[in-house]
Amino acid sequence: MANTNEPIEPTDVNAAVGAPETFDEADFETEIVYVSGLNAAGEADYEEDDEYDDDAFDIDAPDDPALLARLAELNAELANDTTDEDRIRALRAGLEEYDLLDEDFDVIDGRLTAGEPGYLPALPVLAIVGRPNVGKSALVNRILGRREAVVEDVPGVTRDRVTYKAEWNERKFTLVDTGGWEPDAKGIDRSVALQAEIAIELADVVMLVVDATVGATSTDERVVTLLRKSGKPTILVANKVDDARGEADAATLWGLGIGEPIPVSALHGRGVADLLDHVITVLPKISAVAKQEFGGPRRVALIGRPNVGKSSLLNKAVGAERVVVNSLAGTTRDPIDEQVELGGRTWRFVDTAGIRRRLHLAQGADFYASLRTQAALERAEVAVVLFDVKDPISEADIRIVDMALESGRSLVLAFNKWDELDDERRRWLEKEIEQDLAHVDWAPRVNISAKTGRHLEKLVPALEIALASWDTRIQTGKLNAFIQELTMQTPHPVRGGKQPRILFATQASSRPPKFVLFTTGFLDPGYRRFIARRLRETYGFEGTPIEIGMRVREKRKRTK
Repeated sequence: MANTNEPIEPTDVNAAVGAPETFDEADFETEIVYVSGLNAAGEADYEEDDEYDDDAFDIDAPDDPALLARLAELNAELANDTTDEDRIRALRAGLEEYDLLDEDFDVIDGRLTAGEPGYLPALPVLAIVGRPNVGKSALVNRILGRREAVVEDVPGVTRDRVTYKAEWNERKFTLVDTGGWEPDAKGIDRSVALQAEIAIELADVVMLVVDATVGATSTDERVVTLLRKSGKPTILVANKVDDARGEADAATLWGLGIGEPIPVSALHGRGVADLLDHVITVLPKISAVAKQEFGGPRRVALIGRPNVGKSSLLNKAVGAERVVVNSLAGTTRDPIDEQVELGGRTWRFVDTAGIRRRLHLAQGADFYASLRTQAALERAEVAVVLFDVKDPISEADIRIVDMALESGRSLVLAFNKWDELDDERRRWLEKEIEQDLAHVDWAPRVNISAKTGRHLEKLVPALEIALASWDTRIQTGKLNAFIQELTMQTPHPVRGGKQPRILFATQASSRPPKFVLFTTGFLDPGYRRFIARRLRETYGFEGTPIEIGMRVREKRKRTK
């Protein structure tokens, strides 16, 4: 078969194109539609060969040692190559013959920069406490101006102390939502109450929320006693005062003896602005209890099915009972952020709610907890998917892995409770991993025990490898030399009497690595997977998904 992928000779064309500062994510997503062979209207934009067979190009065929050796040698040769700009200029000159759009040049010239980490001042901390079902989480959402905390019309929805960044009149502070405090609580309710007591100790100012329609109860009086012992400045909030008639009920709360009750309605927003005006007069400018925050720690989301050990892992990494741990599945409902020191580095771990079922089948608190988990994953940089090795890998586990892939985060697989694994179950587990997780065989694997801390230190190198791959950017000249060598050794199959060629390749962005190929025709899905596999074999990309987009461009018609 004749090789049509000859190197493009430079022509005397001015290739200077204005370079934008950043790559527009929306442009790339538009081109992902092109990968499937459809245009923006959802119609086929190429003629499909009747004899096309996706399996005809076997990406799982045995590797050609000579090709792999040549690619490795080429990569080494280009490591210190000073002619990279000349090579790019020559390849781009060849593109002058094709109809390119302005956004095509945006992709070719796009560059991304990352912010440098640093220390941030310790923001003052405002903790919201009270007995169950008085509207603490609803008030948190009202202060934040968005539905962040999970709210349901049943007591006991919030269980952990959850921190949020809030701002009012250009004053920033940390807002802490807590579970309902009850005296003489037992079981999981005792753990929830303990977290509320810890929140009081770690706050600069405490906001006590009371249900004005019910009035002061014996539990409210016990909370007041607890606050007096702490010595913290306290703001008394009378919630559920929906109109002026309810202010008379709020006045009865003077009897608690901790100052004037401020009437608000968290549901309707009534009085919340006046409350916040008062709050910023009480809050100190710099916290006396919070630590200075490191502004650039890598964010790690802990995701998985309920009861696989996510909260236990966070507690072990922190070295304290930061979140409630219970044998009851689904204990965690709100994402919990915590800054931890692990392996000599600062990280921000995010404990998330376990995903029980598909989102559209979830109800109540589980539904909103799943939404918060997805939002936390989008804000993270690496996803650690935890598996319970005692249970077979299920469809839910695979769905969670696929959710991490779709989010574009780097990926680490952590197999928890390894100390409880016997030899027979280990053999079956290896078979399940080989069969069910073959599509993420590039992700680092770590065997740990979150309960005992066994091999927890091995999580750090896995995270570092995944994040380094996620940040990787290949120079355009090296990438095009790699693609040319690859296509000369293994050209694209001929389809319908035509053989598509790759004119130019560029890495449009990193985090995750996204590549765009400018081609003369549609590339088979099998051939794109082949390119992705060779990219991994040559450049690593261990622990990160990679995306390959495609832009099919035709030659300009010559004008007579």
